[in-house]
Amino acid sequence: MKTFSQIQHDILAIGKVEGAELEILRKRVYADGAIDRQTADFLVELHKRVQHRTPDFDKFYYRAIKDHILANGRITKEESAWLRRMLHSNGRLSDEGRKFLHELKGEAKQASHEFETLFNECMKEPPEQRTCGG
Repeated sequence: MKTFSQIQHDILAIGKVEGAELEILRKRVYADGAIDRQTADFLVELHKRVQHRTPDFDKFYYRAIKDHILANGRITKEESAWLRRMLHSNGRLSDEGRKFLHELKGEAKQASHEFETLFNECMKEPPEQRTCGG
């Protein structure tokens, strides 16, 4: 099985994650059954660095991060701080990040006060400004 650094190298050389690359990534991320912090950190870094994010990669990315955060059903203070850094890694909250927070809030059995604060702050941020054309 390829290492994370081999997978990252291959993906960054192509510039996007789809098809065979996405399946290799999926198998490696879930190889141990659960996603640990080191694997989640790898995904965050890959998500930041990939040139062209495909809808399938975004869907996989947010699902994997959700599986990591909600592994025990709770969102702790520490996880909330990690989520804050993850969601604002490029300086802005994306529309996908906003949807992700709503999903986390709805699926968590228990959420820390820090998560509630993060959620409320993020919901006050303006949505992304998108333009037409290429």
